[in-house]
Amino acid sequence: MKIVIVGDGKVGLALTARLSRAGHDVVVIDRDPRVLEESLQTYDVMVVQGNGACKSVLEEAGIDTADLLIAATSSDEINLLCCMVANKMANVHTIARVRSPEYAGQLNFLKDELGLSMTINPEMAAAREIDHLLQFPSFLKRDRFAKGRVEIVELKICADSPLRGKPLSQLYKLIRVKVLVCAVERRGMVYIPSGAFTLEEGDKISVTADSKDLVTLLKNLGLTTERTRSALIIGGSRIAYYLARRLLSSGITVKIIEQDIARCEELAALLPKATIINADGSRQDILRAEGIASTDAVVTLTDMDEENLIISMYATHVGVPKSITKINRAEYVDTFSDLGIDTVISPKDLCCTDIVRYVRAMENTTGGAVQTLHYIVEGKAEALEFVATSATRHLDEPLTQVPIKPNILLSCILRGGKTIIPQGSDCIRLGDTVIVVTTAEQTIRDLGDIFAG
Repeated sequence: MKIVIVGDGKVGLALTARLSRAGHDVVVIDRDPRVLEESLQTYDVMVVQGNGACKSVLEEAGIDTADLLIAATSSDEINLLCCMVANKMANVHTIARVRSPEYAGQLNFLKDELGLSMTINPEMAAAREIDHLLQFPSFLKRDRFAKGRVEIVELKICADSPLRGKPLSQLYKLIRVKVLVCAVERRGMVYIPSGAFTLEEGDKISVTADSKDLVTLLKNLGLTTERTRSALIIGGSRIAYYLARRLLSSGITVKIIEQDIARCEELAALLPKATIINADGSRQDILRAEGIASTDAVVTLTDMDEENLIISMYATHVGVPKSITKINRAEYVDTFSDLGIDTVISPKDLCCTDIVRYVRAMENTTGGAVQTLHYIVEGKAEALEFVATSATRHLDEPLTQVPIKPNILLSCILRGGKTIIPQGSDCIRLGDTVIVVTTAEQTIRDLGDIFAG
């Protein structure tokens, strides 16, 4: 596919890397020749310098032969204008990044009226993800499938875990709830485990479970099931606003520490039920004075990755039950995971994942397109949701007789509201929702791609 990306900032660069690696023909438009030179040298892409909302620039980028345009500049208005002009010039799918809270309530209106294929708001997506994690703080990550009926959650095997030293074949006997360990990360390596796989202290496991079984899973593992009652947010960014609004509506007490006095006044007007503190949230004396040791959760949302990481490490040191760290550069994740920084959020990665899912759905030709896509185990594995169609091979055949490619695990089947953790005697039927986990390098675009032969 030919994809035009307007804007070579954090999101644009991440999209360029991911989509060019997947073999797409990518053209990048940006005003700054320096950032274009970086993309040109690093990735096999074409670059065009100029304003992506300008007709002549889009013509130079070859918009007439493009399949998709993604507008991801720092300006919402320019992004919307890019998509409008592209739609007038060519029969092309268009995706716009729209970040301003002023537009948050009218995204569906903008999408319909302007003919957009999709709108994305990385900050709102990050706030939604953090809110979801704070509902069950014991989980390091939560990814939802089948409209929230099934989740893949990440847990760490601690020294006192009942799963430590046990083979996965004994999983049901130990926790008495039907789940499936679909991926294990151990010392930087990812495994799609069999029943003989034995868990060790320090392993991070990704577990497929019915959403209604999550409380039981935590309880039987001896982990806390209490939800967050108070949250301390460091940094008054857009994410902080979106997150605070969600948390306050759930009855959670919210305190935001922000250095800029003008932003504090703005947040105080927007969030009258929150406590807004004008101070430097990176200083330990400020954090102690604002009661960091007695809060249930700390969320670090400053513009500096290093600052966020250090504050989260301090929060863990003083015994805060849950800390969530926003980062922009993924290379920090592995470095700091051994220091208590287990739960990280990357707005640009959330945004990229949504767009990659859309691109794969566009590529699909059999009707069994990707419904949901999540990168799990720090992006080293994928979890994908499909719906079985009449074109899907091996329908109604027992899974023991179905040839599935290596490093691919069929982790869940949903049928008529019933969740099935599949065994060899189960089968895929027409209309089933199927969740697949893979570490395979090949790109899986539809359900048929998981079968060998």
